[in-house]
Amino acid sequence: MSDTDQVEVDLDAYETVIGSDASASTSLRPSVLSYEWKHGRRYHSYQAGAYSFPNDEREQARLDMLHHVFFRGLHDRLYLAPINPSDGLRILDIGTGTGIWALHLGEDHPGAKQIVGNDLSPIQPPWCPQNVKFIVDDVELDWAEPEPYDYVHVRYMAGGIQDWPKLVRQIFKNLKPGGYVEFQETANTLYSQDGSLKPDNAMVALMDGLMEACRRIGRTLDPAPEMEGWCQAAGFDEVKVQKLQLPVGAWPRNPRLKEIGTLLGLNFIEGVEAFTAALFREVLGWTKEEVDALNESVRAAVRRGDAHAIFAFLVVTARKPL
Repeated sequence: MSDTDQVEVDLDAYETVIGSDASASTSLRPSVLSYEWKHGRRYHSYQAGAYSFPNDEREQARLDMLHHVFFRGLHDRLYLAPINPSDGLRILDIGTGTGIWALHLGEDHPGAKQIVGNDLSPIQPPWCPQNVKFIVDDVELDWAEPEPYDYVHVRYMAGGIQDWPKLVRQIFKNLKPGGYVEFQETANTLYSQDGSLKPDNAMVALMDGLMEACRRIGRTLDPAPEMEGWCQAAGFDEVKVQKLQLPVGAWPRNPRLKEIGTLLGLNFIEGVEAFTAALFREVLGWTKEEVDALNESVRAAVRRGDAHAIFAFLVVTARKPL
């Protein structure tokens, strides 16, 4: 079945209750490790405010779960670019988060020359394959790389970048001729194929609010639709866009999509507090009580399972000309 085909609904899924009540390179100076605490959550301190979401253990567990979602979304693949990391490639993973993608790739491809994961937070594990390393880095600063990369991977960075065209240009500059970049992002306007997702659904209100808050701070939550144009403007060729579907909830009939949807349902139920804490209160000016009410409405909407919501998942690959 193509990933753009109609997603069939599993009517038996309504008997399932999702998530009932569960709930730029620098050394590791003390300032980097001095995390900021607010709204009951822990945030990064290096370049504070550049990323609006927590980095504590609860958030790390959510990010690791999303890694599995994206892996399954790509039919058990880590990337779609036409590369073989084991050919001694030097690879950069921008916004590596917990480092799980880089670790997964390093374990699968011991022949990769080096896999570098960078992030604003030093939350990656101390153990890793010999060809993997992590650095604390702000990719929006000017790069000073010792040698170019063969492949650059950018995933789930919506809301975290202020100047996407500049980032794409820097990636182009720091790739070897013939090297590839790959962007993996959801288009963050939810939709349904059967009209079951109504405008008054709390999930829609959540995404609309996040979009507006990120717009106000100049860090778009929806870069995916622009990726193709940014790559072309930067000088890349062989720009290819592949569109897949990531459902929210256990409603799909297809087992792989049901697995993805169940996990994305949990992502909303357990992650909504992390999504709204800083952006809704500090940027949109909502009260704690208003945010708490929205969060509960989102959890209730996901648990009902009557809205067959889907994210479009866009994978954009592009090559630097020889």
